Amino acid sequence: MKLLLTSAGISNASIHNALVELLGKPVAAASALFIPTAIYAIPKGAGIARGVICGSLGDPFCELGWKSLGVLELTALPSIKQELWVPMLRETDALLVGGGDCQYLCYWMQQSGLRDLLPSLLEKMVYMGLSAGSMVMTSFGTTYGGHMLPAEGGKSLSLVNFALHPHLDHEWFPENSLANLKKLAATIPVPSYAIDDQTAIKVIDGTVEVVSEGHWKLFTP
Repeated sequence: MKLLLTSAGISNASIHNALVELLGKPVAAASALFIPTAIYAIPKGAGIARGVICGSLGDPFCELGWKSLGVLELTALPSIKQELWVPMLRETDALLVGGGDCQYLCYWMQQSGLRDLLPSLLEKMVYMGLSAGSMVMTSFGTTYGGHMLPAEGGKSLSLVNFALHPHLDHEWFPENSLANLKKLAATIPVPSYAIDDQTAIKVIDGTVEVVSEGHWKLFTP
């Protein structure tokens, strides 16, 4: 399993180098699929999704110079024959999962069947998350509320045994101060990483490494 869990994308050279290491080849030689699903569950989500795809919003993510880039919308998959999208996934080098609402993303990962495929896919594919796209793989997720989703669906997939709190001390998210995240981490029974937008968590088969040119903090329960 190869994961690169970012707060905001490929925001510096260290995170970019970590991605290349995980891929085992240059980005220009790798194919990618982008999942925008979580973005649609937040205000102005459609415009944000376009900005992430075009590279006009935030740090590089989709617009990194991939050999090829496709868009995979999870909400469409239950109505599509698996032979139309599963082989495409298996041939892809990197799965890029955008931010937004963790609970909404978690629900559609389960409903689409992607959750069940992830263990086999991640034997070769690199999973790169952005914000909620990173959090959904951990033991902690958030929700913006207002979605008609069953409560038992959960907010994260718990594929790694730690929690992740992105956007540490970001001016857009005043609630993500170090003091507030410390209080939140005290309520979670697994280690918690608070990371700013210059930091990412690299996971290779359970081995966790912090990649950072910024600030981060590990809280232990």
